[in-house]
Order: sequence, then structure tokens, then C-alpha cells
Amino acid sequence: MRLRVLALLLASIALLLTACGKRETPAEAGLRTKTLLLGNQNEPASLDPHVVDSLTDGIILASLYEGLTVTDEKSSSALPGVAERWEISADGLVYTFHFRADARWSNGDPVTARDFAFSFQRILTPAFGAGYSYMLWPLKNAERFNKGDLKDFSDVGVEVIDDRTLRLRLTHPTPYLPALAAHNTWMPVHRATIEKFGRIDDRANPWTRPGNLVGNGPFTLAEWSPNARLVVAKNPRYWDATRTTLESVVFFPTEKSDTEDFNFRAGQVHVTFDVPKSKLPTYRAQSPSPLRIDPLLNITYLNFNATKAPFTDPRVRRALALAVDRDALSQKVLNGAFLAAASVVPPDCGAYVSRTRLALDYAEARRLLAEAGFPGGKNFPSIPVQVLNDENQPRMMEAIQAMWQRELGINVTIEPFEQKTLFQNQQNLAHTLGFLGWTADFPDPATFLEIFRTGNGQNWTGWGDKAYDALLDQATATADPVRRFALFQEAEALLLNQAPVAPLVHRARTYLIHPAVKNWEPAPLSIRRFQFVRLEK
Repeated sequence: MRLRVLALLLASIALLLTACGKRETPAEAGLRTKTLLLGNQNEPASLDPHVVDSLTDGIILASLYEGLTVTDEKSSSALPGVAERWEISADGLVYTFHFRADARWSNGDPVTARDFAFSFQRILTPAFGAGYSYMLWPLKNAERFNKGDLKDFSDVGVEVIDDRTLRLRLTHPTPYLPALAAHNTWMPVHRATIEKFGRIDDRANPWTRPGNLVGNGPFTLAEWSPNARLVVAKNPRYWDATRTTLESVVFFPTEKSDTEDFNFRAGQVHVTFDVPKSKLPTYRAQSPSPLRIDPLLNITYLNFNATKAPFTDPRVRRALALAVDRDALSQKVLNGAFLAAASVVPPDCGAYVSRTRLALDYAEARRLLAEAGFPGGKNFPSIPVQVLNDENQPRMMEAIQAMWQRELGINVTIEPFEQKTLFQNQQNLAHTLGFLGWTADFPDPATFLEIFRTGNGQNWTGWGDKAYDALLDQATATADPVRRFALFQEAEALLLNQAPVAPLVHRARTYLIHPAVKNWEPAPLSIRRFQFVRLEK
């Protein structure tokens, strides 16, 4: 009897201790299972590397595919990827890439030079309509083929020497080509898989769905639950798989930074995409602090639709651009997290430093508005401004809204959208004024200035200028780096004067990171090689 009572007592104590014990959080479980949990802000629009044009989608692509080269996070320079080495001709016009013998697709097929040639032809095919196809235009005749002026792809500067050797001929020297080759537009796609599920030029082809996608990156697609999570799992066939320590990475499309902040503190994620700017002072005061602020090669700007009144008049665009107190946005609205932007090209972009600066000048803004027929804001229409439904853009626009109303006598309304809709609206010029941002594809001013060229697939302003295009053409054709930068300076000055865009801030990556996450380097391009990230208790 005594033993039975004692046993019951011990069992009750055990149950009580179990009930009172701390439950394992997902972040703690991730340390045990080597699963990295990340906030990635937005639901992916696509996992097709030839379609994707958003940074958050590109972050995922870097885990699923690998180009000829890869990007070193800290330096933004090119490192060997599928190509273990390459040679450059003396005139800088011919690149010969030599492939790894052990490069494999996730289904076991070898990755060959023919895969890259097919992929380049696909993204350049006019019927495919890739907005980012211009990234391959340095290749000889690529622009002509992409625009339909040349029908035979064999005339493009892409030559398959053998399965493991690819030779590329360029129209002009492109010193940043190895870095360019790491971009998602240069990534290969698996031809047999695409053809199995539809046409190669069909952007809606379901080949990127779980169970269908065949990639060549360090991870494979394991799950994609829309608006909930996307999971990639370690790819055992990746050529460098022995150095991949993570078993999986989970991307959460959490748009609100305050939600991410709560999730981090509740142990739901290891790394957030953002952090509420209102909480920066609190996190800065903590020691040790989970807060990280990493500079980005980025510009966030107001995007005028130059095809719609009143923004068909450059005086109106420039007036509004001059009437923005960027220092107030940086310090008062964003708590110093982002740098005030008086130029389009950010600092530390390939040794280029913008000479033309857009200064705050309310008096000149009022003069330009009056000259354009809107003295004191009289008869100026109420303008809707499209912003991302996040924590930063609505608050920034509220501050700008107050500046313009107070100083110029004009009124604007603020319309929040999810990223996919925001991008579609501005890409189709279904906006009057909107927020946009651009993070560098490679560390060179061309990545920022080329997007505003007439007809560029990323130019969502409706603006074009022959003089601007001519300056970019000259810069592209010159091999002299000093002359090249001087031409870029002229082009940027013209861009700021015509003001199809109004630079606001150069973003930084502000986020929270769990102390167990190791080997997480600052990344100015925001693209990361997750195979080298570790989780340690």
C-alpha cells in the first residue's frame, strides 16, 4: 500500500514538472534540427530566375540555383560558382568559363555549358518578355536578338565549346561581368523539366512548384505554402554539399515589421527581415543587443509617372523632389537607420561618388510650381501615392505629405499595397506617384543609372531622354574608368534635373538576429549563401 501511494505520488510530481516545464520554441527546435527560420517580408511572386525582379524573391533563388559565379557577401565581388575558373582575353571582349566536373542538378543530371546557352536563349527570347533581359545585353548581339531584330540565336555571343566549357563574346568591355554572372538572370534552368510542364516561353509554366522544380543550388524546394511559408532543404547532390551545415531554411512572408518583432521575441524566427524603426533606440540600448544594421547598396525613391498630368511637366516633378526634407526622414521618421539620399547612386558603389546633390529648397520648389501654373498649389490636383504596406513607407509618406501641404499647398492621399500589386501597378504605369526602391545587382553605378534608360524593363516612370541614353551609351563603350565615371556623373545630373524620380533614402538592412546564428556576414547586395550559415547553441 505504501509503495503504491509512493508510486502515485512520484507520477503526479512527474506530470506536474512536465506541465510546468518550458515548452521548446520553434527557434530552439531549429537549433536541434539545423533549421534556419527567416523573415523574408514578401510572398514570392515566382521562383523562376528569369522572371523574378524583386530582392526578396532573389534571396530565395540564391538557395535554389547557382550561376557561373556567386557573390561574396562582404565584398560583393564574384567567386567561382558552377565555373571553377575563367579566362579573359586581353581586349576584355572574350570570357571562357570552365565548369566543375561535379556540378549537378538536383535530379542528378550534370550541369553543362548547353544548359547555360539554353537559359540565355530563353531569357532573351522576345516572346518570353523578361523585364530583366537587359542584364545579358553585354553579350554580342544579345540586345538585337532580344528586341527581335535578329532571329538566329547562333549569332549571339554564346558558344558551347564542350559540356564543360562556355565561351562568351561581348559587344564592349564589361569589367563587372563576373559579378553580373552571379545575378539570377544569368542562372541556369533545367530544360527537360520546363518542357515537361509546358512551353519554355510560358511565364505561367508550373515547373517551379514543389515536386516539379529541379535546381542546381545548395538547397531544393521542399514546401511552398502561399502566404505562410516556403521551405528549402539541403541538396545532397550540390557539388559543395559537404560544407552545408543547415538541413533546411524556412522563409516566412511577414510584411509587418512589428509582427516580425513579436515573432522574434516569442522564439518563432532566428532572423527578421526588418525591425520597427520606433524600437531602434530600445534595441540599441540593450547589451548584448540582437539588433544589426548593415549598409545596403540601395536607393528608395518616389517614382513619378511622367506620362500623366501633372507629372508630364519636369518642373512639377523637380518641385516636389526639392520639397522633401530627407534629413528629417532619416533622423525623425526612421531614427537614423537609413541615410538621407541626395543622389540616385548610393555611397561606396564601385568607388563612384555622386557630385550632383539634390538639396532641400522650398523657395525654388514654390517658384517652379508657380511657373508650371500652380502658384501656392492652386488648381493642383489631389494625387494618390502608392506605397508598400509595411512599417516604413506609409510613415515616410505621411511626413512628405505634411511637408508638401505646408510648404507647397498641395495635397496627396496615401494608398498602401502588397508588394506584388505595388510592382504590377507601377510596371504597367497604373499609378500617378509611387514608392519604389532598387538594391544593386552588382557594385557599379551602372546598376542604378541603366534602369532609367528609355525602354528599360525596370524603368517604370514612363520617362525617357535621348541625351541621357547617349551618355549611358558612351559610358558603356569606353574602357577608360575615369572617363566612364565622368559620363555617369553627367547622366546622373541630367536625371536629377529632369526628376522622373526623387531620391529619398539609402536603405540599410535593420534586423534582429539570434545569437546562435553564426557566419552571417553583412551583405551590401542583400544576397546570401545560406550553405555557409551555421546554427550553434
